[in-house]
Parts: sequence; C-alpha cells; structure tokens
Amino acid sequence: MRLNIRVVALCVALLVCQGATAADLPQRWVSAGGALSEWVSALGGESKLVGVDTTSQHPESLRTLPSVGYQRQLSAEGVLSLRPQILVGTEEMGPPPVLAQIRSAGVQVELFSATPDLPTLQGNLHHLGQLLGAEAEAQQMFDSYQKQLAQQNVRVTEAQRKQEAPGVLLLVGSSGGKPLVAGKGTSADWLLQQAGGRNLATHSGYKPFSVEALAGLDPQVLVFADRALSGEQARAALFKENPILSSTRAAKDGRVIELDPTLLVGGLGPRLPQSLVKLTAGFYPAALAMAP
Repeated sequence: MRLNIRVVALCVALLVCQGATAADLPQRWVSAGGALSEWVSALGGESKLVGVDTTSQHPESLRTLPSVGYQRQLSAEGVLSLRPQILVGTEEMGPPPVLAQIRSAGVQVELFSATPDLPTLQGNLHHLGQLLGAEAEAQQMFDSYQKQLAQQNVRVTEAQRKQEAPGVLLLVGSSGGKPLVAGKGTSADWLLQQAGGRNLATHSGYKPFSVEALAGLDPQVLVFADRALSGEQARAALFKENPILSSTRAAKDGRVIELDPTLLVGGLGPRLPQSLVKLTAGFYPAALAMAP
C-alpha cells in the first residue's frame, strides 16, 4: 500500500510540475517576420499574439492584430504599449538599440535565424515549439516539410530530364519602382533553386541593378514580387517603370511570374512548398505538360 501511495504522490507531483511549466510559458506575444509569425500560428500560438509587424500577412487573421511597424524599424514604445511578455523575430529584426530598450523593460526577446536551409528551419521550429509548449507538433511539422521538399526534388528532377533549367531573375520592388535583384544566400535564391530555376544573379543578398544590366542577362523567366501592388497592376507597373525589361526573352514569351513578397521574409515559411509547385509549373511548362 505504501508503494501505491508513493506512486500516486509521484504522479501528482509530475502533473503539478507540468502545469507549472505550461503556466510559466509566455502568454502575450509580439512577432516580427512573416514566416516566423506563420509558424507561430501554425503551431497553435495565434491566440497568444497581441501584435505583429507589417510583413506578417498570413494567415489573413493576423492582419486584424495591432501592427508594430516594419520588422527592421521597430519602436520600443509601439511594442511595449501592447504589454508583451515575449518578442520573437529573426536577426533581420531591429534596430539593435530598440531591442535593448525592450529587453531592459523586462520583455523576453528571442532571435531566430533567417538562413534559408533545412537545418536552420529545424532549429527554429524546435525553439518555437519549446516556447509554445508544442515540441511534438513542431517536430511533426518539420518532418512533413522535409517530405514535401523531397517530393518537390523528384518533381524537378523529372522535369529536368525533359527540359533544360531556365535562367531566372527574381526582382523585388514597390509599385514597379527600380527593383532589387535577389542574389545568392537569400530566401529568394533558395526558392528559385528548389523550384528548378537557375538564378542568373551571382552577387550576394539583394542588390539594385540597372535595367540595362537586367536586360543584358536576358532571363528566360522573370519572377517579381511587388510590396505595394499585386496582380495585373503590379505587372503593368513593373514594365511601365522599367520598359527595357520588355526586350527580355521572359517578357516576349510571356514567362513573367508574380510572387507574394511575404514569402521572402523571416526565413523558410510554411507556404513555401506549395509555392514551389507553382513556380516549377511556370519554369517547366513543356516538361510538365508531357508528364503522365
């Protein structure tokens, strides 16, 4: 009987400890960085969010939350007015003096890496899972993500047996203004590679190019992400502001693909695998048309 009582007491103690651990987790969150905010929501933490930055647009329900401004230009007053217990963001978040102010006010500040690769994503999800008390769910999501990318790799390999990888440029701009070209080491470059494209830009990061230089590279496919416009308005603005792009093979062949700019912020996000399928279809229309 004594043994049974001890076992019961131990079980009760464990349950109390688990409850205390859950209660100790931060309950009022501010998230800065589109992809990171999407993962918080996907892991069941959306109800904890009391504010997000302007790049956190998905799911649509996040748009109803108070905004703390752009992730790189946060203000301590704006964040602290929401009385958060924790602020999460990538190393893109800042500026550093503002983060220091927020920390000094007693807010937990957690920085995640925006490096576009699977090991980084795995680490980010594990960390988020710990903060949300959803470690098992985080591991399941990573396993599913990895599986989707493996399927995508098969899709690209099959397409490239029938069609050469196209030369691609990815342009990021606003209202069609002078665009930045996505180079190596960016989420955009990762996206192009995973979709089976050959990024013609050889520089690192995002860099402004003259439109003459862009036309000289003569991409077979243009992918563009406009931060202010979408749809036909964005497409029309791109060519109106940069008419020389009309001379590229991509424009002449009608191979100009729009991309949601929020996919490129905050590291690898949960919507990327689905977006890869659409990009690959645009990169390999002939090959995929021949697929059984």
